[in-house]
Amino acid sequence: MTRFSFLPVALLCLGLSACGSLFKPAAPQAVVPPKFAAAPANATPMDIAPQWWTVFNDSVLNDLQDRLLQGSLNLQLMASKVRQAQASVALAQSSLWPSVNLNAGGARAQEKSSSANAFSIATPLTWEWDVWGRMSAQTALAQANLQASQEDVALARLSAQASLVQTYVALRTAQRQAAVLRQAIQAYSKALSLTQIRYEAGVVSAADVAQAELQLHTTQAQAVDVESTRLQLQNALAVLLGEAPGALNLTQTDAWLFLPPLPAMLPASVIQQRPDIRAAAQRVMAAQAQLGVAQAAFFPSFSFAANLGYRSSDLANIFSASSLLWSLGPSMALNLVDGGQRKAAQAEARAALDTVGISYRQTVLQALQEVEDNLVAAQQLQQQSQAQGQALQAAQRNLGIAQAQYTAGTVSYLNVVTAQASALTAERSLLDIQSRQLLASTQLMKNLAAPWPMDTVAPASNQ
Repeated sequence: MTRFSFLPVALLCLGLSACGSLFKPAAPQAVVPPKFAAAPANATPMDIAPQWWTVFNDSVLNDLQDRLLQGSLNLQLMASKVRQAQASVALAQSSLWPSVNLNAGGARAQEKSSSANAFSIATPLTWEWDVWGRMSAQTALAQANLQASQEDVALARLSAQASLVQTYVALRTAQRQAAVLRQAIQAYSKALSLTQIRYEAGVVSAADVAQAELQLHTTQAQAVDVESTRLQLQNALAVLLGEAPGALNLTQTDAWLFLPPLPAMLPASVIQQRPDIRAAAQRVMAAQAQLGVAQAAFFPSFSFAANLGYRSSDLANIFSASSLLWSLGPSMALNLVDGGQRKAAQAEARAALDTVGISYRQTVLQALQEVEDNLVAAQQLQQQSQAQGQALQAAQRNLGIAQAQYTAGTVSYLNVVTAQASALTAERSLLDIQSRQLLASTQLMKNLAAPWPMDTVAPASNQ
């Protein structure tokens, strides 16, 4: 009779446990404006791999990105947080299984006028049935936090990769600016020499020589400033790679990055692949699971315990049949009075869920704003680049005319200086616009790129 009295309760608990959690998290759905809900079939003219920077066709940039994954200290720090979250998932999952221990002990005790030895060895088993889904919700909470941590690593890596591209573009722009200024310095040096010859011949005044010297030295000062900027950007690249400032040495080149065609619109389904949006969604699911844990606390808990062992006053006979002890059976526990602790925990979980829900919607809106801003910027900068290119051609023609007129003696050297300054400004402005085009493209490439596989999100530590 005693042996089977616990069976109905045990079967009931196992049956309820098989029903699964009563509180299952669900992925949030963001409401996006209709213009972002869909896009034409040709809105994304290319499929971009997770290595999205390769569309720029720059071998140096590709090599720097490979070095970034190995050397970035920030990525290594984020990877350690992922490993902590993985351990938390394993810990939460272990609570779903029975726990078996081995206890052994010996003691000598005195009672009244006699004393005796007591030796025991036992293997107790305890198993809490997840009837209401509390432990399943805890596991779901840990898994959601793990996936959020993985998305945080993906976001950190994406941000580091974008920062590397942006810094590299700025560095290449500074190199191109320096090349333009070197060419201008050479031209202005020749112009100064010719002006000095004309002055010595009595053809022009000393004012023309002074103006030529002013133009040359001003441009030399600009070249020094650009070179300082280039060196600072190169140091910034070194730090991004986890290297000491000054350790990175890049060959100077005038080559420019390939600018890929860009879509006119991106569907929201593409934008929602961003790691920050996926991380925010996982945090919503984690908050839902936490609320499930708080709600399950209002229900009783069911557990099963069993114990098998031996106890004897004689160590030599401890494993004899007469020393055998065993017990097993289910139990139930219900907290009747807690001073409002469970209600407070439930209210806190609901407030946390509201907070992350609002944060998720805000993250989606910020993502849409970033994409829309850069789509507009890319389109406008394309038109601006064309107009500025035409302005540069006009400035160069004007410079040629001014130089010819000055040689003929029909205008003063001030006209040449003004034309030189206009042509140099126009060329440097064009370089700046082209740089801004690439930076806008960088922001869009991040959103077009396919997500990285989860098994490559957390790089291994070098330590």
